[in-house]
Amino acid sequence: MSASRRSGTTDELGPDEPEPERDGPKGDHGPEGPAGADLLAALLDGMDAALCAFDAHGVVTHWNREAERILGWSAAEAVGRAGFAGWAVRSADAEEVERRLMSAMHAPGRQVHEFALLTKDGGRVLVRTQSAAVRGPDGRPAGLYCAFSEVHAQIDLERSIALSEALFEDASWGVVLVDADLRPAVVNAHAARALGAGRAAALGRPLGELLAQGVEELESALTHVLAEGAPPAPAEIWVGVRTPEGDRRRCWRSGFVRLASPLAEEPVPLGVAWLFTDVTEAKQSEQEASLLRFRTNQLHRAARAAAECEDPAEAATVHLDFALAGFADHALVDTVAGGTHSDDQDTAAAVRLVRLAATPSGGPGPSLLTGRAQLPVRYAEGHPALQCVDRIGSVRAGAGSVPPEQARAWALARQWPPEAVHALCAVLRSRGRTLGVVTFLRGSGRAPFERSDASYAEDVAVRIAAALDLAGLADRLGEGGE
Repeated sequence: MSASRRSGTTDELGPDEPEPERDGPKGDHGPEGPAGADLLAALLDGMDAALCAFDAHGVVTHWNREAERILGWSAAEAVGRAGFAGWAVRSADAEEVERRLMSAMHAPGRQVHEFALLTKDGGRVLVRTQSAAVRGPDGRPAGLYCAFSEVHAQIDLERSIALSEALFEDASWGVVLVDADLRPAVVNAHAARALGAGRAAALGRPLGELLAQGVEELESALTHVLAEGAPPAPAEIWVGVRTPEGDRRRCWRSGFVRLASPLAEEPVPLGVAWLFTDVTEAKQSEQEASLLRFRTNQLHRAARAAAECEDPAEAATVHLDFALAGFADHALVDTVAGGTHSDDQDTAAAVRLVRLAATPSGGPGPSLLTGRAQLPVRYAEGHPALQCVDRIGSVRAGAGSVPPEQARAWALARQWPPEAVHALCAVLRSRGRTLGVVTFLRGSGRAPFERSDASYAEDVAVRIAAALDLAGLADRLGEGGE
């Protein structure tokens, strides 16, 4: 091989061996080339925080757009200046600011400080800085970078983070973040207790697995918020919560907030923040008070209407009709055959009851007097009406959770309309005597009678008994007059 070839010179056949490309393939650049500089500039300018960098002598080497926005100095005006003295910091503060900044080059980790910097138009801005050393290939400090933001913006961020932490740890109401698929993504401790599940166990599960009732209404509200935004006022949603003792019916006053990404140019829904508090006791108290007012008004109206009836028996049916509104589907009035029942009688087996009045079983309408024939009702032993006479107190009965055919047979066996599944019998007492029984009946679409219902039935029974006693007295006086 010739010396010229060994020395790398070329001849008409070209070089001996291709020399390695030091700067990468043609048309590309290494990390230190123009492409790397462009990438670094794009990253710096795209940051949400202001950032500047200094070399080991304190000369500004980098200045991004957020720093320009906050202070007004462009990168061309800032890069190359020695420190902040005379342009970004007051002269009186320059030495202290420079000392604290440059100390980050010889300190481990990041240093946090607050400074008052000057804007280009002469204003002052209080900023919070985070500074850290930039080390060279030999491990020695080669400079430092300083990221800063306006203090009020930093405080707002910290408040937002603190609020989020407090809501998910210490809030006295439930907070659930629901994703776009309507599944819980974050659940705070209060919400987990209300749902009867652990905070981790509730995540990612469909709401139908957490709630037994009210799921459709809740999912409809969440879907509306995702599409239209938050409603103008809180909504009260009744739900059924599964517990080891069975389903519990609860009322949750709920507020909804749509969550959108702050990083997107157009709002992109991330989900819904669902905040709720349990108002079951307050709602139940409110409903009970409203029901009590209604029933009191009904008793008052019935008394005034009954006072205008010439026939006391008709007055008894007036009380019965007013009592049915919102209370029961059917009602029966049975009187003791012979007029009264003696309290010293041992059992109710000898008692015979005669149907005096009943509501139409085929449809709505006023109660009808049906006892003219004085035929006893065929009540079997142990019938709730007979028990009521025997105990001189109210008796509740129900078909229970049985198929419709069995419930129908249960009602017919007790001489009641076939649709009845809940019954409440109240004794008719006047002047220390038992005159009969009033029976209120409900269908399958209503809830069973409760203790408060028995109290109302007893109030109605007192008024019916007084009217029937007056009717019996009128009959006796009429017979004596004849």
